[in-house]
Amino acid sequence: MNREHWSSRIGFILSTAGAAIGLGAIWKFPYMTGMNGGAAFFLIFILFTVLLGLPLLISEFIIGRGAKKEAITAYKVLAPNSAWKIVGQLGVLGCFLLLSFYSVVGGWVLVYSIQSLFGRIIQEGANYGELFGSITASPTFTLLGLALFLCINVIVISFGIKNGIETASKYMMPLLFIFFIVLVVRSVTLDGATEGIIFFLKPDFSVITAEGVLYALGQSFFALAVGFSCMVTYSSYLNKDISIPASASSVVVMNILVSLLAGLAIFPVVFAFGLEPTEGPGLLFVVLPTVFSQIPLGEFFLSLFLLLFLFATLTSSFSLLEIIVSAFTESGKRTRKKVALVSGVVMFIAGIPAALSMSTLSEFKIFDKTVFDATDYLVSNIMLPLGCLLISLFIIYRMDKTLVEQEFTLSNTISPIWYKAWRTVMIWIAPVTIVVVYAYMVGFLKFVE
Repeated sequence: MNREHWSSRIGFILSTAGAAIGLGAIWKFPYMTGMNGGAAFFLIFILFTVLLGLPLLISEFIIGRGAKKEAITAYKVLAPNSAWKIVGQLGVLGCFLLLSFYSVVGGWVLVYSIQSLFGRIIQEGANYGELFGSITASPTFTLLGLALFLCINVIVISFGIKNGIETASKYMMPLLFIFFIVLVVRSVTLDGATEGIIFFLKPDFSVITAEGVLYALGQSFFALAVGFSCMVTYSSYLNKDISIPASASSVVVMNILVSLLAGLAIFPVVFAFGLEPTEGPGLLFVVLPTVFSQIPLGEFFLSLFLLLFLFATLTSSFSLLEIIVSAFTESGKRTRKKVALVSGVVMFIAGIPAALSMSTLSEFKIFDKTVFDATDYLVSNIMLPLGCLLISLFIIYRMDKTLVEQEFTLSNTISPIWYKAWRTVMIWIAPVTIVVVYAYMVGFLKFVE
């Protein structure tokens, strides 16, 4: 079967950046930063992203292009007759669980977008925190939003790599950057914004905890979409004339830039309007209407931004659904459209508990967490680090070293020392760091607070 390919390097980078830049950078990063000390968390997040996230992203690219297969089959091809296929299977399961609650938030964004188009968000004297609560506590809104969000995913994935994912990413990602910059300019010029800028950009390491370090590591993986082999699947469609390290570096730079813009857009407003930076998942949905209510034609700009935010959210969810769909279409026995449709229906059913976590199932707890929060914790802090650890071990100790070096150096003009540096990180720094933080997370190791 002839496999599709990305039409260009920019198409691949924007699609991959779209997979990484979405809820991880725009929704989750601001509230995780707000809840874990601000600038200190941001700085640790950047260090983890560059020192660990980038090498791991390069690793997934090498595995995917080296095998030219989707996640599960890639590990079978590169390590035949071994148990390493479990890494790809873990990735598909992780993407399934992640998409089950990710689509719920995507549904919230979709509902907000529709409400804003009809002028129902920005109202004089409105309490945007209560508005967010009323929407997320409504089974009708959450389930309808979930269904519509997954429908869009199914349609785009059905069109394939070039005509679906790449086309959407090429138009939506540049527009998102433009509107983010507009939002930041407005945010930092508000009266009282300085305190928010200081909170986000001036580190105070006395407020960071060992748990905060854990969350920063998890966020760096979550934000780059590494650990679940999504990027293995994406890079399996990559041509040989494209540099893997350069492409991965571009994605990381774009991701950090969006995280910076997200912080500068959110925290100055939080402090200017006396809001709480520790509000949690609802932070973005409370702050955005507050910002745009202060701008002429605010409802119009809010609608545009929410629509672009929706597309960024969708480009991330495309990668999650693509790894699932590609796993069942690689053999060519099943059509992409049928698998995408069935996957969408199954995902809707799986997402119902998370969608109802703030309403009908709000009293149902798993280890004192709602289904939504428990799934988020399982995916972000247990399965993602485990996936990253297995990938780092696989590429160093199981994958053919000649193939690894060949994929790293193809179409490169960089010094060979960078390959040695990457390999050193993957041998020593990445697995050791992941194991230490992971051990703390599961309770085997206690840090002195």
